[in-house]
Amino acid sequence: MGLQTKMLGAFLLMGVIVFVVGWIGESGASQLVRNLNEISDVRLPSIMALQTIDYGMRDVQVGELALLNSSLCDALRQELLARIDLALKDIEAGYNKYNSLHRTQREDKLWRQFLSKRERWKQEHDNFMRLYQQFQQAGIFFPAKMQLDLLKLGKEKSAEMEAARTAALLLEQMNVQVFTINRPAFNSAEGVLQKTIAENEAIAEEAKQEAERSVRQTQFWVSLGMILGPLTAVLLGVVFSMAIAKPLSVAIRNTINRIVSVSSELAVTVEQQERISHNQAISVNQTTATLDELGVSSQQCAGQAEAAAAGARKAVTLAEGGTQVVEETLEGMTTVNLKVAAVAEKIVMLSQQTSQIGSISKLVGDLAAQTNMLALNATVEAVRAGSQGKGFGVVAAEIRKLADESRNSAEKISGLVADIQMAINSTVAVTDEGIKTVEAGVRLVRRMASAFAGVSEAIGKVVANNQQISLAVRQQAVAIGEVAQAMSSINTGAQQAVSGISQTKLSTELLSEVARNLRTLV
Repeated sequence: MGLQTKMLGAFLLMGVIVFVVGWIGESGASQLVRNLNEISDVRLPSIMALQTIDYGMRDVQVGELALLNSSLCDALRQELLARIDLALKDIEAGYNKYNSLHRTQREDKLWRQFLSKRERWKQEHDNFMRLYQQFQQAGIFFPAKMQLDLLKLGKEKSAEMEAARTAALLLEQMNVQVFTINRPAFNSAEGVLQKTIAENEAIAEEAKQEAERSVRQTQFWVSLGMILGPLTAVLLGVVFSMAIAKPLSVAIRNTINRIVSVSSELAVTVEQQERISHNQAISVNQTTATLDELGVSSQQCAGQAEAAAAGARKAVTLAEGGTQVVEETLEGMTTVNLKVAAVAEKIVMLSQQTSQIGSISKLVGDLAAQTNMLALNATVEAVRAGSQGKGFGVVAAEIRKLADESRNSAEKISGLVADIQMAINSTVAVTDEGIKTVEAGVRLVRRMASAFAGVSEAIGKVVANNQQISLAVRQQAVAIGEVAQAMSSINTGAQQAVSGISQTKLSTELLSEVARNLRTLV
C-alpha cells in the first residue's frame, strides 16, 4: 500500500472505532431513555393510580366498619360519610387516570377482571349505604341498649320497642352486608388490584433492570472504546513511525543527498560553462576587431582598385609615356596583388575563427541541453519531495528557463556562424578570382613592356579587369560589413549567455543552500 492508502486506512479504522462506540452509546442511551420513559410516564403513574384506587377502597371499607359502631356521635358519623364520599372520588380519579394509560396484554386482562369485581363491590357498597340510610332515618343508633331500657320500663309492645327492633334488624343486616357480602367482594377486588399493582411493579422493575443493563452495557462499550481508542492510536503511531515515517525520512535524506550531488555537479558544469562563455566572448571580441580591420583593408583595396582603374584610363591617354606608365602599372598591380593576398589571408583567419565560434556554439548548446536535463531531474526530485521541495522546484524551473535561453542563443549563434561561413566562402572565391585577375594583369603589363605595340589593347583589358576587381572588392566590403554586423549580434548573444550563466550560477547556489537547509530539517 502507498502512503495515502495507509493513512486513509488508519483514519478509517479510527473512525470505525469511534462510530461503533458512538452507535453503541447512542443505542444504550436511547434504550435507557425508553426504559426511563416507561417507568416515569407509564409505570409510576399506573402504580400511583392503582394505589389511589386501593387506598380509596380501603377507606370505604374502614368507613363501613366504623359506621357499624353504635356509640359514634353524629359528628363522627358525618365525618365518616364525608371520608367515604372522598374515597369514592379518589377511586374514580384513579380509575380515570389508569384507564388512560398504556397497558400490556396481561395487565389489561387483570384490569378487566378488577373492573368486574369492582363493579360488584360497588353494588354491594351501594346496598350497604341504602341500609345505612334507612338505619340513619330510624334515628336509633344503639337499638340494643334502647330495647333493654324499654324492657326495664315494661314497654315491650310499645311503638318505641317496635322502632328499636327495626333499627336492630337494620343494624344486623348492615353487619351481615359488611362482613358476609361486602368483605368478600372487597377482598376479591383487592386481590385482583394487588395483582395488577404487582404486575406494574414487575414491569417497572424489569424496565429498571433493562435500564441498568443498558447503562452497564453502554459503560462497558464506552470504557472499551476509551481503552481501544488510545491503544489503537498508539499502535497506529508506532506502525506509522516504522512503516511510513522512517522509510520516508530515509527517502527524503537520499533525495536530499542526490539533490546536493546534482547541485554540486550542476555548479561545476555552470562554472565550466561560464568560463567557456567568457572565452567565447573574448574570441567574439577578437573576431569583431579582426573584421573591423578586414573592413578597413577592404575599403583600402576598393580605393586602390579605383585608383588602378583611373591609372589605367590615364594610361590610354598617356600611351606615349607607355614605358613609365607600364612600370607604374606593374608596381600598382604588385601592390594590389599583395593587398589581395593579405585580404585572402585575413579571410582564411576569419574562416578559422568562425569555425571556432561554431564549435563554441555547439559546446554551449550541449551544455544547455545537459543543464536542461539536470533541471528536469531536479524538478522530478522536487515533485517527489512534496511540499518541502516546492522551493527547489521553482529554482529548477528557473534553471530550465535559463538553459533554454542558452540553447536558443547557441542555435542563433550557429545560424549566424553558418551565414558568416557562406559569406566568407563567397569572399574567398571573389578574392581568388581577384588574385588571378591581378596575376593576369601583371603578365599583361610585362607583355606590354616587351611588346609595346599592343599597349592600347592591353591597357583596355587592364581597365576592364580593374573594373571587375573594383566591383569584387566592393562586394567584399559589403560582405565584410555584414559579417561585422553578424559578429556584433554574436557578441551581444555571448554577453547574454554570460549573463544567463551567471544567473544559473546564482540559482545553483540557491539550490545548494535550499538542499542544505532541507538536510538540516530532516
